[in-house]
Amino acid sequence: MMENRTEVSHFLLLGLTDDPGLQLPLFITFLLIYIITLVGNIGMILLILMDSWLHTPMYFFLGNLSLADFCYSSTITPKVMAGFLTGDKVISYNDCAAQMFFFVTFGTVENYLLASMAYDRYAAVCKPLHYATTMTSSVCTGLIIGSYVIGFLNASIHVGDTFQLSFCESNVVHHFFCDIPAVMVLSCSDRHVSELILVYIVSFHMFFAFIVIWISYTFIFFTILKMHSAAGHQKAISTCTSHFTAVSIFYGTAIFMYAQPSSSHSMDTDKIASVFYTMVIPMLNPLVYSLRNKEVKSAFKKIVWGTKFL
Repeated sequence: MMENRTEVSHFLLLGLTDDPGLQLPLFITFLLIYIITLVGNIGMILLILMDSWLHTPMYFFLGNLSLADFCYSSTITPKVMAGFLTGDKVISYNDCAAQMFFFVTFGTVENYLLASMAYDRYAAVCKPLHYATTMTSSVCTGLIIGSYVIGFLNASIHVGDTFQLSFCESNVVHHFFCDIPAVMVLSCSDRHVSELILVYIVSFHMFFAFIVIWISYTFIFFTILKMHSAAGHQKAISTCTSHFTAVSIFYGTAIFMYAQPSSSHSMDTDKIASVFYTMVIPMLNPLVYSLRNKEVKSAFKKIVWGTKFL
């Protein structure tokens, strides 16, 4: 029976909707989102590189978060926009695997960068006198490299586990990109073990990073309560609010998507949630983390005014 099965060579992405009247409006919408994402994240990276005042651990992490968001969004959004514009929603077997690999890689990197940033804020708020010796260049570099190494390893495990399954019946992916649950559900082989691997590994990564964030902000919260300076209160709370907003959106959608068996997924609901963490979050992160920051605004004005007088 296995010899008579024909393995699929490509997948068909159903996308968000088949309504012809919505294709152009959705293309324009996602094009604007993608342009804002590119300008915001690439602009943030360049700003941090160009201004020596921003060469600090916090902005080192912000720069890498912007890089991850840029790559994260670019893995998904261009293909989605091309589908809206041309109607071509076919993706090859290898391209699907590659898209899944980079999506998981940069999603995992962002997960651990959020945890690293929480630890950085803990060191800055709770141990200000020891901040320079705690968040050294080697520590920051180690956290960044570790995030990428874990990302590549995690992606290798998930892509290898998903594509070792047999795909010999339907090749229609009820999603707008090659997400793991959406592809895995198409398999004609027993996927029970693969589903367990997905749930356990994703749960471990999210739980570990979330515990780091939770512990960091617990200490920050009690430190803020002990502060007597109103300015110190305001600065610390502002930092926590911005970070916690993005953390809530990121982990909320990730837990909703992956911490459950694929058999219990509603694909239409998953699509809506996926739009947030593949397109909206990478667009919002530069605004949430950086554009509200006075140092970033000051650096931007300095570079803009400096360019005018060149």
